Amino acid sequence: MDAFFASVEQRDHPELRGKPIAVGGDSDRGVVATASYEARPYGVHSAMSMRVAKRLCPQLIVVPGHYQVYKEVSRQMHEIFHEYTDLVEPISLDEAFLDVTVNKPGIDLAVDIAREIKAKIKQRLHLTASAGVSYNKFLAKIASDQRKPDGLCTIHPSRSQDFIDKLRIEKFWLVGPKTAETMHRMGIFTGADLRQVSLNHLSGVFGKMGQVFYNFARGIDNRPVVVEWERKSMGCEHTFEHDINTPAAVLAELEKTVAELVRRLDKYDFDGHTLTLKVKFHDFRQITRSITQDLVLRGSSTIMPLALQLLEQVDYSEHPIRLMGLSVSRGTSHEMPTSRDEWIELEFDFQGWM
Repeated sequence: MDAFFASVEQRDHPELRGKPIAVGGDSDRGVVATASYEARPYGVHSAMSMRVAKRLCPQLIVVPGHYQVYKEVSRQMHEIFHEYTDLVEPISLDEAFLDVTVNKPGIDLAVDIAREIKAKIKQRLHLTASAGVSYNKFLAKIASDQRKPDGLCTIHPSRSQDFIDKLRIEKFWLVGPKTAETMHRMGIFTGADLRQVSLNHLSGVFGKMGQVFYNFARGIDNRPVVVEWERKSMGCEHTFEHDINTPAAVLAELEKTVAELVRRLDKYDFDGHTLTLKVKFHDFRQITRSITQDLVLRGSSTIMPLALQLLEQVDYSEHPIRLMGLSVSRGTSHEMPTSRDEWIELEFDFQGWM
């Protein structure tokens, strides 16, 4: 979907149409969840500090989020998807992979299915969507971002390598700002540059992700569309209104975070053995500390002592804390996130933007 949260707000509130808006929290620590296309020419984008966004665009209208509305629109969107296939894998509330190799209407070309889905979303939901069509997830995801808003892009197998070679490395799926910086230092700026680097070198620098990047550079992504998946982790985090560095304040916030984590573990009946503490300091430097136990981590009496052990490993006396988070995972390995992990985290993070 195109600027999903912002587009829903403009749909439901005509007075916001054609104006630069940002959905998120209107405070010093507020974060932009989604910016409308009218706000983007000013440099406003998601995950940006709302304070910075308002400085870039003084006329920006900040709109509080309405998560239940977005969730209902997402449900309606998935109803449309299922008119064509039941092989639907959510990436987030407003995005999903569809395998239409065999589809319910019996349409020959995937691009024709994409056109029909886009038309039904516009007709029924009064929103625009962009679609990417290709032979695997990586290329379909990249294609979906090529012609926003209201775009449709197809990457044919015969043209895929040329497309990848010309693609800036920042546009690669799963390449974030830090990874892009590392690649730039390695002389990697495009897909063609990435394809020149050996698997051994990429694995040495990026670990398991090295194989992923090696494959992506060659248009290889053999992951199927997964309808049923298992959640691998669950967590929560909170950005504070003011940086904290006194033991009393940090302990109080840790107790709140543990209580919220326990509530979510109970709600979703999630069992895990590894507890991870995430801390982001005032200068945006971020660290994590983890501990694994044989027993299942459920309940404050089990999690709080472990959280305190992890906190003891963090020196915040001269480095005030901006953000704190806790998560429980099933194992110890740091694997590539699944679609469900990404979807659930979007839901959790959005609550922090309210």
